[in-house]
Amino acid sequence: MSQTNTDLTQTPAHELLALYRSGQASPVEVTQAVLSRIERVNPQINAFCLVDEKAALTSARASEARWQAHRQQGAPVGALDGVPTSIKDLILTQGWPTLRGSRTVDPNQPWDVDAPATARLREAGAVLLGKTTTPEFGCKGETNSPATGITRNPWNLNHTPGGSSGGTAAAVAAGLGPIGVGTDGAGSVRIPAAFCGNVGLKPSFGRVPAYPLSPFGSVAHLGPHTMSVRDAALMTNVLKQPDARDWTSLPPDASDYTVGLEDGIRGLRIAYSPTLGYAKNVHPEIAAAVDAAVQQLQSLGAHVEQIDPGFEDPLEITTGLWFLGAYTVWKGLSAEQQAVADPDFQTEAELGAQLSALQIQQLNQRRGVLGSHMRQFMQRFDLLVTPAVAIPAFEARAAGTVAMNPVSMLGWTPFSYPFNLTQQPAITVPCGLTRSGLPMGLQIVGPMFGDALVLRAARAYESVVPIQRPVI
Repeated sequence: MSQTNTDLTQTPAHELLALYRSGQASPVEVTQAVLSRIERVNPQINAFCLVDEKAALTSARASEARWQAHRQQGAPVGALDGVPTSIKDLILTQGWPTLRGSRTVDPNQPWDVDAPATARLREAGAVLLGKTTTPEFGCKGETNSPATGITRNPWNLNHTPGGSSGGTAAAVAAGLGPIGVGTDGAGSVRIPAAFCGNVGLKPSFGRVPAYPLSPFGSVAHLGPHTMSVRDAALMTNVLKQPDARDWTSLPPDASDYTVGLEDGIRGLRIAYSPTLGYAKNVHPEIAAAVDAAVQQLQSLGAHVEQIDPGFEDPLEITTGLWFLGAYTVWKGLSAEQQAVADPDFQTEAELGAQLSALQIQQLNQRRGVLGSHMRQFMQRFDLLVTPAVAIPAFEARAAGTVAMNPVSMLGWTPFSYPFNLTQQPAITVPCGLTRSGLPMGLQIVGPMFGDALVLRAARAYESVVPIQRPVI
């Protein structure tokens, strides 16, 4: 039994590991507490579309045995051994359906393959709880679908957790497991992390191997949702291990992202861009909170210069390439499947069908110009800081209730999608609450391959502005 008064469902992963190491808590005890909380809270927020209590407890008991052997004999344990973890329902998980938020996917087909992220988490001893909700095929920045309904924000159930990794973000915020895997094609890790008050990291493209590759192409990343920056570093250490199935992945990186995490940011050159030069409707409370966060970075010893990176809004590039991906998936569906698809996804596919081969080539060329521009800009600065999202979480709504177009889809998140196009690492860390009690996020963007530096800067900020937790 536990020898601590800590609420285990509100405890970050790195603190759980310390409790396991000392024997003050066990993986079984923690998993039972999280499963009990899921049973109570998930009906309110709809973060999980699948929970496998039996498998989770079996995994927890195996982890508990490993920790007992570790304490008695010094036997090794995994980097996340016994930590309850969720998997977004776009990511293959052996033994569980991966329905991608869609009624078009047959739940009865064999599910006998783990994606790289799932496989690495199992190898690290993580306790997999179940699958978290996503809009159909991860198609939008809010989490609703005809298949799973509306997912809600733990801070205010009338509001969205964002998307497309909204189920993962809501689960972490609500204490339904301290860590979870999300995907990010235009902000889909960072948007819900900002809306839910979590840490959300989009690593450099290719740093976390993927399989199968996303139909939305090389804008799509995988990354962690966590209760703390240290948890994000621990989780990325696991997720970035190599997997030969992803031919686009980066060379193996054996470094430990927790080493140097506490080194601070004194002397770093930080570019601060409140609008990226084009965002026109940043919520005033978010603008003020990010200004205050930048002052904190300065007080920590960073050299901050307010400057825009010097590119135009790449919304047309992002949505054009995204709609092309949607059309690609749509054309692979039968007429019967198309008839039960999310009308929002159908609209995206129809927009993608209007693109000519020449237009697609031109979009890719414009993307290349942007990527080159940012590689050069980042030679002058160590980091770039912006708001994470321009607005707080908006009201939750059902699929198909808003006309889907580039502005309604992503116009309210102008800070996220540019860095999918450029493939740079970017993290969001909470920077306070609005007067109505909704979280706000600070985004820290690094140079390509600067994932460890991004985590280090986020940790420096977190050390002076502790992350708050919702009451639900």
